[in-house]
Amino acid sequence: MRLPLLVSLFPTIVLLSACGADSENPTAAQQVVSRENAETLSIPEYTIEEFMGSTAYTGASFSSDSSKILVSNNSTGIYNVYALAVDGSGETQLTHSTGDATLAISYFADDDRFLFTADQGGNELNHLYVQERDGAIVDLTPGENLKASFGGWAGDYESFYVQTNERDPRFFDVYEYDLSSGYPRRMLFQNSDGMFPANISDDGRYIALMALSTANDNDLFVEEISSGERIHITPHSGDVRSSPIDFSPDGRYLYYTSDAGGEFQRLLRHDLVSGEQEEVLSLDWDISYGSFSREGNYFVVGVNVDARTELRFYDATTMEPMDAPAVEGANISSVRFSKGDSRMAMYVSGSRFPRDLFVHTMGSADEPKRLTRSLNANINAEHLAEAQVVRFESYDGLEIPGILYTPLQASADNLAPALVWVHGGPGGQSRAGYNDLIQYLVNHGYVVYAINNRGSSGYGKSFYAMDDRRHGEADLGDVVASKQMLIDTGIVDPDRIGIIGASYGGYMVVAALAFAPEEFEVGVDIFGVTNWLRTLENIPPWWEAQKEALYSEMGDPATDRERLRRISPLFHAENIVKPLIVLQGANDPRVLQIESDEMVAAVRRNDVHVDYHVYPDEGHGFRNKQNQIHGYKAILEFVDRYL
Repeated sequence: MRLPLLVSLFPTIVLLSACGADSENPTAAQQVVSRENAETLSIPEYTIEEFMGSTAYTGASFSSDSSKILVSNNSTGIYNVYALAVDGSGETQLTHSTGDATLAISYFADDDRFLFTADQGGNELNHLYVQERDGAIVDLTPGENLKASFGGWAGDYESFYVQTNERDPRFFDVYEYDLSSGYPRRMLFQNSDGMFPANISDDGRYIALMALSTANDNDLFVEEISSGERIHITPHSGDVRSSPIDFSPDGRYLYYTSDAGGEFQRLLRHDLVSGEQEEVLSLDWDISYGSFSREGNYFVVGVNVDARTELRFYDATTMEPMDAPAVEGANISSVRFSKGDSRMAMYVSGSRFPRDLFVHTMGSADEPKRLTRSLNANINAEHLAEAQVVRFESYDGLEIPGILYTPLQASADNLAPALVWVHGGPGGQSRAGYNDLIQYLVNHGYVVYAINNRGSSGYGKSFYAMDDRRHGEADLGDVVASKQMLIDTGIVDPDRIGIIGASYGGYMVVAALAFAPEEFEVGVDIFGVTNWLRTLENIPPWWEAQKEALYSEMGDPATDRERLRRISPLFHAENIVKPLIVLQGANDPRVLQIESDEMVAAVRRNDVHVDYHVYPDEGHGFRNKQNQIHGYKAILEFVDRYL
């Protein structure tokens, strides 16, 4: 069973789904000529309430009789757990939170009990809960200041695994919980040396572990749980990134991805009996995930093909390719199987509609059945922007990819303002998919270019490492250079280009205003880092195992203070002359509110306009619909006024 890894550093939580994109790469000018009769189109401007009237779905777990799927959605304004009928007859609300997001994890194998998780106001201190058959809720991980997460089911579904940092706030131990009354548990793995616990074999014999050296280099181990004996799976020299995927159903093989000997993540397996390594699949793109189906009949692989996910199916016994279910014009992700592998739930999405849940009967020639329609019925998907992959040549000749969204009504005779959207990370990737905020801005006349500057994942390990210890410099150069690509579309007003981003992307926004003060007319900073010294000295305790990797990429505040101060916008705020809007969650454990407080005060001392919005019940990413409505409306009002 798979355990989640905690290797993302500052991932943005502003929603960007992995959806379908045109894999061909038109130039910016080619992108806009395909719009026929654009001037005659009558495109209504939808309100943010209409965009947020869409429903976001997440999670998928089949009930014991395969008649229901456990999901979460935010139709009430906050995420709650629902049972979705497979026959399409509707859904039943199972939790009724009005404050904290409750996220579905899994039904029990033989009854309607289910697991879910929630934190407190976005503080990321998640607990794991079970809702009993009578509706009673039990906190399986009680206590203060601990973080816990679900680690998968045992192969016989008679127990499940939980990882928690209650013993040592720096590291995650793994416990096995019994299903009997009171849910007694035993420690399965004590994490005394800063490993990342990952998969556990179906027979409970082995656990996969990851040791992180740097953002570009790690090692995988398999430990026999009873003896503590470890096998080093990935001995190597140089920088190699590897990630555990899954144990084979019989427990003989560990499947994993690695970029050893090449640019991209390929799929390999290690024979735990003979010690032999074997390549399973290699492509000219990263293999981003893989897993065996519930009963082990199928092996599913996701490939990151130019900012979209391509799904591949294999017979688990022979590893021969199989036809994968398809939905025309859409992208498939997040596959889950029912008991007996008879049915498959999957999320389907496109750049013009949020992800919807479909169910497919394995072996059937029928089209997958759609269970949800998440886009607000008041919005015509034809009025929304189609994502297009567009590349441009940066300041040093390097080709930079990104996703371009253009208003249907923009033309050479109706020049549009534009925003460069910078993703989170460092090391994230903008995906060609649906995003409420992007579509809201584009619908109101803004071109949006979601740049994948150097340092982004998905384009090979050399590209990924190009911004190491050059943050706010090498990557910022790409962001500035993207302006010319936007101008070359022929539909963007050269004098009305701004920049927007969240998390690390928010840092890039304020860095652009501080270090290239005349390049962008406005900045939209959503919980961005402004003082790297404070951020790196105050990382959450549960990041201890990846602290050195973060320091290797960004710099160690004990030894690199001068450089970190040089790239921190707070210490150069006197350079900022363009209007700024800042959104911040009061409970953010990654980018503390004081960072935004100090940045706003410093820019205002320049007599420069700053809008500042703090949300007391949010953390690093906004989950409450009313907060999203307020914040996104404030962003549009700000750019309308100043851009």
